[in-house]
Amino acid sequence: MTIFPEMFPNVLDASIIGRAKKDGLVDVVVHNVRDSALDAHRTVDDAPYGGGAGMVMKPDVLARAAEKVPEEGKKRLVVLLSAQGESFTQAIAKELADYDQLVLVCGRYEGVDERFVELFIDREISVGDYVTTGGEIPAMIVLDATVRLLPGVLGNAESLESESFSDGLLEYPHYTRPPEFMGLKVPEVLLNGNHKEIKKWRDEESLKRTKERRPDLLLKGRKN
Repeated sequence: MTIFPEMFPNVLDASIIGRAKKDGLVDVVVHNVRDSALDAHRTVDDAPYGGGAGMVMKPDVLARAAEKVPEEGKKRLVVLLSAQGESFTQAIAKELADYDQLVLVCGRYEGVDERFVELFIDREISVGDYVTTGGEIPAMIVLDATVRLLPGVLGNAESLESESFSDGLLEYPHYTRPPEFMGLKVPEVLLNGNHKEIKKWRDEESLKRTKERRPDLLLKGRKN
């Protein structure tokens, strides 16, 4: 649900999401909130009660737009992309991938009327501690991270198990041909074909990289 549907086609029709759509593994429909406005100007926002800067998205228009979205499957979740939501993580992406239907509501302006949030929103999600001009790009991030977890979307499901954040750590370094590039060589352990040694090296490098770049992830693991 967005007031800028023109932002989505290139993202939805390309790469992994595009292939998943083509293969019938996921269906993505963009709903224009402005189609639910009743006035000639297709107004979706108004000045905030109590004064202040900016505009607020109208609850009646949003409600009509939400009611036009047909329910698909038994397990449905309505998500508002909001700077005030919980921080989006790989774990949340896995949770979302278990739903039959996600309705992603893209906020704009100063925000969304709180009454719409109370009546229609199941969960608020933020993609980081910063503010974007709207929920469209955050919705694309959530969509991309979630769709790739659906069964059959990725050609090699094993890649999901080893990538960053899947086990609470950052992923190990990757190398490919040529074996030497600008004086830098591929680690010898990756060339010897000993899978036990390769796994040990990757585990050690994953832990080392996490300690150096994201020690907070290790602290989270200890708390949990």
